[in-house]
Amino acid sequence: MFYVYILKSKINGAYYIGSCENIEKRLFQHNDGLVLSTKRYLPWGLVYKEAYDTLSKARRREKQIKSWKRRKAIEHLIKHFKI
Repeated sequence: MFYVYILKSKINGAYYIGSCENIEKRLFQHNDGLVLSTKRYLPWGLVYKEAYDTLSKARRREKQIKSWKRRKAIEHLIKHFKI
C-alpha cells in the first residue's frame, strides 16, 4: 500500500504534503530531522492520509493536492476527511 500524507508542524502550523510506502517510517524520518525540507519545522504530526495501490497513483494525488496552493483547500480536505 502507498500513501499520500499531510503533516502539520507543531511549531508554526505549516503543512507538508508527501507520498511514501511506509507512513510510520516516513513520519519518523521527518521528525528525526532526516528530511531536509522539513527539518527546521520539527516536530510534525500526521493530520491526513490516503491509501493507494500503486506509487504512481499516490504521486499523482500528491501533485494534485500540491497544485491547489491554497491553505484553505488543504484545511478543507483535512477537516472533512479525517484519518
